[in-house]
Amino acid sequence: MAMTFGSDHQGESEFDAFHLDAIADADPYPYWYDDADEPDSNPTLVRTESCDLCVVGGGYNGLWTAIIAKERDPSRDVVLIEAHEVGSAASGRNGGFMESSLTHGVANGQERFPNELPLLEELGLNNLNEIEAAIQRYNIDCDYERTGVIDIASTSHSPSYLDELRDDYSQLRTLGQKVEWLDQAAMRAQVNSPTYIGGLFRKDRAALVDPARLVWGLKSAAMSLGVRIYEDTKATSIEKDGVGVLVTTPLGRVRAAKVALACGAGRPLLKRVSHFIAPVYDYCLVTEPLSNAQLAEIGWKGRQGLGDISNQFHYYRLTADNRILWGGYDVIYYWRGKIDVELESRPETWAKLSKHFFDTFPQLEGLKFTHTWGGVIDTCSRFCVFWGRGMQGRVAYSVGYTGLGVASTRFGAEVMLDMLDGKRSRATQTEFVKTKPLPFPPEPFRFIGIQATRYSLNHEDKTGKRNLWLRSLDRFGLGFDS
Repeated sequence: MAMTFGSDHQGESEFDAFHLDAIADADPYPYWYDDADEPDSNPTLVRTESCDLCVVGGGYNGLWTAIIAKERDPSRDVVLIEAHEVGSAASGRNGGFMESSLTHGVANGQERFPNELPLLEELGLNNLNEIEAAIQRYNIDCDYERTGVIDIASTSHSPSYLDELRDDYSQLRTLGQKVEWLDQAAMRAQVNSPTYIGGLFRKDRAALVDPARLVWGLKSAAMSLGVRIYEDTKATSIEKDGVGVLVTTPLGRVRAAKVALACGAGRPLLKRVSHFIAPVYDYCLVTEPLSNAQLAEIGWKGRQGLGDISNQFHYYRLTADNRILWGGYDVIYYWRGKIDVELESRPETWAKLSKHFFDTFPQLEGLKFTHTWGGVIDTCSRFCVFWGRGMQGRVAYSVGYTGLGVASTRFGAEVMLDMLDGKRSRATQTEFVKTKPLPFPPEPFRFIGIQATRYSLNHEDKTGKRNLWLRSLDRFGLGFDS
């Protein structure tokens, strides 16, 4: 059984033939992996290793943890283990949106951490700047473009959403950020779609990147600093080991003074964490390269990242070779949080996304999609990262990034290391870092709750009104607005 946070609009017509023809020949494989520069795999751990710090997880979060640990103390002995290949999960297959926000947007941050929002926005911008500096320092070729992002209101949204977008604009201006309000004409001058009615251009707080090349570049950087990386090495358990921690894998073990858990949506090694996260699947498509004539039809000369502002939202951007990546809308929760490689394929969602794409850009009819894929995301009830410790402070974790981890995982890594090192910082003193989200209920109530949320979010997108269920979630700190 599967559950979606979003559903089709009532009365949505059947797919036209060209919606389905557009995806008929697409490879069910991440576009980013079609790259001759993919690095060779590292060996599997087959013995017992000892180290100062063991990092579990080879995505952005784990790689940043290893890199920053070595930058802070080059003598620190660091081992990183990854269950498959570095970047094979969310870090290598996402849309490549690098947002400075740590709170999944200013509205979510204002709702949950109003007194800390100015500081969190400052820390988020500093984090993005540090990522840009690291890309330059380690000479990472990842098609980094700091083009900003535009949040879009369209004809498919409730009219009240445009007012909410204006509220975001006013708040960001109050925070001193570089933002521009785009009315309908200005929005369509940026990117030409007949569906657009307004936009909020956030100019310096977001970048685009090739996510696979970024993660491969971080792997190379970590190894250049002396981090020992083992792939196809799944951590099966952790336990206290004298004054340290023992991490067990199928063919080996790691004895470490400290452990940083950066496992994303995978089954947590600390059981308590499982109550706070729900694994959900996200899906996307990539087109063939646009011709010069097709590019002229849509404009998009600024190459900004784009996203609409409904609960069931789309995100989209241009790639380096002028394809359009188009994803989002459906977010699928499978019964009991099932994770399986077969769930990365969902043709019904790809067909829906194809229709929505041509609704937005009817002038591109005839364009084909070359790649379709999906992946699992770790989400939590506050929709942004949280942290914790275990085993008397020897283990730290950060999890719950909810699809906004391309940049915020670096911040999460810094905080994890601060916790493990006993370091006080501006970040570690915030309620944002010190508190956790409310846990999800056990099954079947989790399933039922998501079913009710699915219906309610669809209702809000059409009417602009939050029903009793959503208002109740708001009161308990579980409100979903992104």
